[in-house]
Amino acid sequence: MVQAGNFTYTDETDLPATIPVFPLTGALLLPGGQLPLNIFEPRYVEMIDQALSGARIIGMVQPRLDGALRDDREPKLCEVGCMGRIVSYAESGDGRYIINLQGIARFRIVEELSSAKTPFRCCRVAAFLADLDDEKGENDVDRAGLLRAFRRFFEVNEMEADWDSIAKASNETLVNALSMMSPYGAAEKQALLEASDLKTRAETLIAMTEIALARGDGGEDGPTTLQ
Repeated sequence: MVQAGNFTYTDETDLPATIPVFPLTGALLLPGGQLPLNIFEPRYVEMIDQALSGARIIGMVQPRLDGALRDDREPKLCEVGCMGRIVSYAESGDGRYIINLQGIARFRIVEELSSAKTPFRCCRVAAFLADLDDEKGENDVDRAGLLRAFRRFFEVNEMEADWDSIAKASNETLVNALSMMSPYGAAEKQALLEASDLKTRAETLIAMTEIALARGDGGEDGPTTLQ
């Protein structure tokens, strides 16, 4: 079960089989996570209009990491993304939307549909139903190891963190929030997204952090602030 905004997603029947997708390099959405987005390209503004009139769900997916293009020169998409519900939005007054997307479940693209009917891209998807399970391997995460690695990372990069809030967070919330906020590149973000379970995602995140510490940098995008 995943609560997103005013809706609770419990099984496959709660999720659409076809969704609009928003390709964005370096963006990572995970179940339960919150992703703010500034939507300004006209076709994606139209996508948000349509989503708001329906299930309020869009899919976040990265363009293929090898830069492969379709015949129409649009980038091909990674196979795995994450669907999210628009839980808040604001109109900017100059044609943009400022939205907040909350992750529901990851998906695998089954088929990209023809773009003849809409200017934005739509896909038929198969959701990772395990992401809706209440038991997600909370007790399998090496929480101490994760916090140890990130405490060192924050200290080296002079980053700030609300450690009181972190101490109260569940392992799922902690792992997914740190994964989304981590300053790593597109390939690393995709690896975190595709991790088979919470334990594997935590182990992958710890390994990435230890590598960044060993080589003495702050990741591809540099330091950030975790609050």
